[in-house]
Amino acid sequence: MSLPRILTIMGSGETTPTMVSTHRALVAQLPSPPRAVLLDTPYGFQENAPELAARAVAYFRTSVNIDIAVAGLVRMHDTHLPADPVLIERGLRALTDSHYIFAGPGSPTYALRQWSGTNVASIIEDKIRHGGIVTFASAAALTLGRATVPVYEIYKVGQDVERLNGLDLLSTLGINATVIPHYDNAEGGNHDTRFCYLGETRLRLFESLLDDDTFVLGVDEHTGLIIDSDAGTARVVGNGTVTLRLRSVSHSIKSGESIDIAVLQNPWTHFGSGNSSQALTSQVTTLSGPDEDHTDAADDTFEGTLTRLNQAFGHAIASRDADSALRACLDLEQAIVDWSSDTLQGDIGDRARAALRSMISQLGDASSGGLKDPREVVGPYVEAMLAVRATVRAEKRFDLSDVIRDAFANLGIEVRDTPAGVEWVLDEK
Repeated sequence: MSLPRILTIMGSGETTPTMVSTHRALVAQLPSPPRAVLLDTPYGFQENAPELAARAVAYFRTSVNIDIAVAGLVRMHDTHLPADPVLIERGLRALTDSHYIFAGPGSPTYALRQWSGTNVASIIEDKIRHGGIVTFASAAALTLGRATVPVYEIYKVGQDVERLNGLDLLSTLGINATVIPHYDNAEGGNHDTRFCYLGETRLRLFESLLDDDTFVLGVDEHTGLIIDSDAGTARVVGNGTVTLRLRSVSHSIKSGESIDIAVLQNPWTHFGSGNSSQALTSQVTTLSGPDEDHTDAADDTFEGTLTRLNQAFGHAIASRDADSALRACLDLEQAIVDWSSDTLQGDIGDRARAALRSMISQLGDASSGGLKDPREVVGPYVEAMLAVRATVRAEKRFDLSDVIRDAFANLGIEVRDTPAGVEWVLDEK
């Protein structure tokens, strides 16, 4: 069985529910069982690197239904801890023999430094050229182009914008681009963190350092671009868009749309400097039927799921619907589990756990007071006493009628005599 030649670039969300169907669709094209390898170098400097690897392995096993081996290529040139040549060779052999290579979050500059002087890039290039599926996401995606930028050093440390050499693996496909994941990031709130935390001003500075024929390939969060060499197409999946930024003009491709690889190979010729929306229309093909990964973007993120379940729980409590309230609570707990593999969620995990605790607390209060409508509970007794009241009033025993009326008042029940008959209202305060 010949292997497909596919390079997938993900902006983020590579180990979340958003991308499950994409991973499944990719590995379905491989021999069974596929030989999948997690290239763990980008986060190898982190103290919790083993935990991140374990979470990725668990994600692929439970969500994608495949086993993925950890390459263990985390410290190939570490000045503090001597590299183990046996482990390195074992990891490189695993990459060579693999059908599917996956790499994700961390630091692009650390990854490039560790891979320098090794044959990691040539192994990946061989997959792209001759057969195999390579999926690079987040920090790893930043390394794919001819040039890259030290985004975290700039954003977190204040380093000046500079151009670094990337792996230039896109040139294997004839594409001269620099990849910017997290393209639509909004984590900064009131300050600009788009373009992988660079913001507009610093992205323009970076663009000024690029070769004239190098463009920015921006991939939104929870979005992927599947470049299929055999089909000659590039297809967008997930929640957002992929943007071809040709300096002052940007061209966006929505989820569920595809373009010819030729457009990526020479966007300057295909788009020129004309109106972006008009130029793009003739290049984009909309896939027949809804894309498998394109759902409601607001609800296909942890943030959207938390908002929806909070609203569902509040409505259930207000409606005294115990089953629906419990269902929202359980769904939130499952969402926390499902999204636990995502490494770049900010404080959303803490907020979700706080929301879950609040739900549990409210369910506890409800268990004391009861969620059932009090009218349903006291209704039969009130109606029985109203029947007695009607009898004594018919017998003109108004003294007994007043006793019943006062008893109702003490219980918070207001009785109203209307032309249509007797009505009663329960004060629930």
